[in-house]
Amino acid sequence: MAKPTLALIPASQGSKVFSVLPSSGVGDFDFSRGSAATRINSQGLIENVASGQSRLEYPLIDGVVNGCPSVLLEPQRTNLLTYSEDFSSYILAAANRVSNFGISPTGTLNATLIYPSSNSSSVGLYVSSPSSTVGTMSCFVKSSGKDFAILGTDNNTSYYCVFDLANESVVYEPTNHEGKIEKYPNGWFRISSTYVSSGGNYPFIGVADNSSGSVIVDGDNGILIFGLQYEHESFPTSYIKSNSGSATTRSTETANGAGDATTFNDSEGVLMAEISRKSGSTESSSISLSDGTLSNAVSLYYFDANTLYVDIFNSSGTVTMSVGNLDTYINNKISLKYKNGDSAIWINGVEKVTSINAITLSGLNDLTFDYGNGAFYFYGKTKQIQYYNSALTDSELEQLTSWTSFTAMAQGQQYSIK
Repeated sequence: MAKPTLALIPASQGSKVFSVLPSSGVGDFDFSRGSAATRINSQGLIENVASGQSRLEYPLIDGVVNGCPSVLLEPQRTNLLTYSEDFSSYILAAANRVSNFGISPTGTLNATLIYPSSNSSSVGLYVSSPSSTVGTMSCFVKSSGKDFAILGTDNNTSYYCVFDLANESVVYEPTNHEGKIEKYPNGWFRISSTYVSSGGNYPFIGVADNSSGSVIVDGDNGILIFGLQYEHESFPTSYIKSNSGSATTRSTETANGAGDATTFNDSEGVLMAEISRKSGSTESSSISLSDGTLSNAVSLYYFDANTLYVDIFNSSGTVTMSVGNLDTYINNKISLKYKNGDSAIWINGVEKVTSINAITLSGLNDLTFDYGNGAFYFYGKTKQIQYYNSALTDSELEQLTSWTSFTAMAQGQQYSIK
C-alpha cells in the first residue's frame, strides 16, 4: 500500500500535536488550551498536564491500561466545587471522615475515608453548591470495607444513584437520573450521576451497605473518595482538580494547521481517522481538510450519537454522504476517499456509502480538528490520522480500516475479552 503523506500516531505531548509524517514537522498540529488539565498516563494514574500542553490518554479495559494512547481533546468545562480533594470543610451526614487515609488514583496518599457514625441511611458528606436543571456529579471511589457508594445532588433517594462496587454495577437510579461506573486501576472506580430535571440542593457522596442506601456502623469500614466533580452538563469529562477555594475551569482545546499545499492533492486522496467520543457527548465534532474556508473543504463529522456525516464543499456543489446506525462512542476506523465521480466512506473494514457526484476542489492546505472554518471543533479521542495524496483501491481501503486480529479489534473498541 502507498505511504501516507501525513500520519498522526500519538507518541508524545507538548505544545503541538505531533505527526510522524512528514518528518519536516509540517504535519504537526498547532495546539491550544489555556489552562491545566488531567489525563490517564501509561501507568493508569491520573496525571496533571500543564497549560498549553497536549494530552495523550491511555485506554483502560477492566481497570488496566491496554493499548496505545490517543490524543484527547475536550470542550471547556467547569468543576463548580471549590474543593475536589480536600473534604475537611464538607458537612457530615451521620458520617466520619479521615483525610489522607489511602492512595488515590493519582498514586498519592490523599484519598479520604468516609464511614458511618450511626446506623442510618443517606450517610456521607455534602457541600453547598449551585444547582441546575441538568448536571453531572462524578467521584472516584474505592471500597474500604463497604461495597456500596452513593452519589447525587441531595442526600435523599429522589436525587442520588447507588453503586455496587463489588459487582461493578449501578443498582439504583431515581426518576430522570442516570448512573455510570468505570473501572480504574488498584480497585478504584469513577462513578457518575447525571440528572435531567430538578437537581436537588447540593452535591452528596455517601456510603451504604445495600441498594436502598442504608448502612450500619462496622468499625471504620467505609469507602475511600477522591476527586469530586460537579459539571452543569449532561455527561462527565476528565477530572478537573479544584482545590483553590473557587470553581475551576478547564479551557477548550483546539488543534489545527497541519500540512500545507504540497501535502494534499486537490484532485483525489484519502483521509483516514480512528476516533471516538466521550459517552453521552452531544457536541458536533469534525475533522476536516480545507483551504481554510467552506469553499473547498472535505469534512467528516459526528452530529449525533449514531451518525457519521461527510460534506465535500467544492466548486461543483456540495456533496453530502452519511452513515447511520454507528456507535460514535466507540473507536471507529473511518476512511473518506474523495475523487471526481468516485468518492466513498469506509468504516471498520466495510464500504458504507459511495458517490458518483462531480467534485472540483482547489487550494487544500490545512488539516484541522474542526469543520474547516473554525467551527464544530472535534472533541474526543484520536488514535491515529493518516492522509494519502492519491485514491486507494478498495482492497487498500479495506485493509486500512480493518484490524489485524479479533484481539486488536476488541482492544481498539475497548471491549473486554472474557
